[in-house]
Amino acid sequence: MNGEHHYRLHSTWTGDRGSGTSGYRDYDRAVTLEVDGKPAIAASADKPFRGDPAKWNPEELLLAALSECHLLSYLHACTTTGVVVTAYEDDATGTLQEDGNSGGAFTEVVLRPRVRVADESMVDAARAAHRQAREWCFIANSVNFPVRHEAEITVG
Repeated sequence: MNGEHHYRLHSTWTGDRGSGTSGYRDYDRAVTLEVDGKPAIAASADKPFRGDPAKWNPEELLLAALSECHLLSYLHACTTTGVVVTAYEDDATGTLQEDGNSGGAFTEVVLRPRVRVADESMVDAARAAHRQAREWCFIANSVNFPVRHEAEITVG
């Protein structure tokens, strides 16, 4: 499956309160994100950046992309090695450091997958599959900060 893949997204700023960006406090950070054939996502800036905390923000979307990409890559890695996964949950965290000049960057993301496998004999391979998933994850391979994994494997 080699090749180039293209993705399209339409984003619309919906936060004009009547005077546009006439002042920093005069506009809403509301955005609608749309991809053909999928429900729109109501997004905003994070609350510390004058956003709406009830809506998804870019930082949460990046964290979600990393978590889901690892999950999907992990399931594939397990399938190729005969590990039967029966449950998977992740409580991911990310750290963003502001630079003092109105900018900043993520410094780290930690994924904490809790995986349940079908048999005790699969535990070692299930742990190794996290390393393989990290190598395969397109999103983790695209960021310039560490994405660490603190995995927990159980049998049941």
